[in-house]
Amino acid sequence: MDTRRNIYFYHKRDPELLVKIAPLLDLAKQFDFTIVDDFRRANIIASVGDDGTFLQAVRKTGFRDDCLYMGISVLDNLSMYCDFRINDTSKMIEAMTSNTQVKVRRYPTIEVTVDGQSTFRCLNEFSIRSAIIKTLVIDVFIDQLHLETFRGDGLIVATPTGSTAYNKSVNGAVVDPLLSCMQVSEVSSVNNNLYRTLGASFIVGSERTLTLRVISEGNDHPTMGMDNEALSIRHVETIQIKINDKKIKTLKLKDNSFWNKVKRTFL
Repeated sequence: MDTRRNIYFYHKRDPELLVKIAPLLDLAKQFDFTIVDDFRRANIIASVGDDGTFLQAVRKTGFRDDCLYMGISVLDNLSMYCDFRINDTSKMIEAMTSNTQVKVRRYPTIEVTVDGQSTFRCLNEFSIRSAIIKTLVIDVFIDQLHLETFRGDGLIVATPTGSTAYNKSVNGAVVDPLLSCMQVSEVSSVNNNLYRTLGASFIVGSERTLTLRVISEGNDHPTMGMDNEALSIRHVETIQIKINDKKIKTLKLKDNSFWNKVKRTFL
């Protein structure tokens, strides 16, 4: 934190929220931070809201790997990406003044390329689902190996931090972010004599490339999502997914590890 003094606050332009944020701005100025209105000039990007706001902050600022992201919750409880509460300034002061109380953690992201043209990054997950009342058929490849032909409502490809979100709701595994990998989980698969899938989530290492080929059968306009945003692309044939070389650096409290958050949130 000592060498990072330019901070950009990302938040909704809600009048009530602006009132709550005002003390944060005063606090930053008090400790000699420069508040910038252009995220490209920042080396700290602070998201004020919830986990959804944090995902938007990372996306809207270009998944920068040369700055620190921090999440500030406007709710009473902390969340998977928010280590600070807006009303608990003591923790933020500790982060600003003491390097012994904070830690920089690096989270893997996935890179999604649609039909060899448009490329997107995701911090939580990429999902592909049927947009009509009809199952989706997808050939699933790991590198050059055809693993299975999936038929069902859709597939989720999650990062380790995203493993606790949509992925967990379909009984996917919770994965430690220290592992640079991606997890593939099924949404309502059909298994019969014609279509046979693994029937369980599987984890792919960082050196692998996952390829999804959508089989038309009158349903080649699926709904695709990257984190909490929908892709505007309608027609799709081939999707390639891999771990991006660059990671997102987040500012975390040392006593609030990923597994602390899992226990607090789910147990």
